[in-house]
Amino acid sequence: MKVAIACDHGGYDLKMKLIPHLKEQGHEISDLGCDSTDSVDYPLYGKAVGHAVADGRADRGIVICTTGIGISIAANKIKGVRAAVCTNGLMAKMTRLHNDANVLALGANIVGYGLAEEICDIFLETGFSGGERHIRRINGIEADD
Repeated sequence: MKVAIACDHGGYDLKMKLIPHLKEQGHEISDLGCDSTDSVDYPLYGKAVGHAVADGRADRGIVICTTGIGISIAANKIKGVRAAVCTNGLMAKMTRLHNDANVLALGANIVGYGLAEEICDIFLETGFSGGERHIRRINGIEADD
């Protein structure tokens, strides 16, 4: 699977630990930054992953900041992106099954590396259920009001 990944300075260390694991799992990784722990603005990186997923350059995305919240909000600004902050495996599974989320947001100060690895694996391995009620709800999320 093609996976775009990006972070801000708060997520840099976690991103750098996750990339080798994701490659070992057979995923093709596109690292969209940032490249150090120097302070940067997370919207740039959340939107970069959002565009990669929306444009079809990546099948899924992973964004990381200190809490996962700000960068997920930025990614969700891109039409067609459904970014979800997950702090455990059940959240990762359910957001794929029910919401067909295509971007995973992680908080580097919220989840440790082992848990982040588990969340990523579940998020990337779980398919969308395709249930009629879930499709209807996703259409409601994506509808312009």
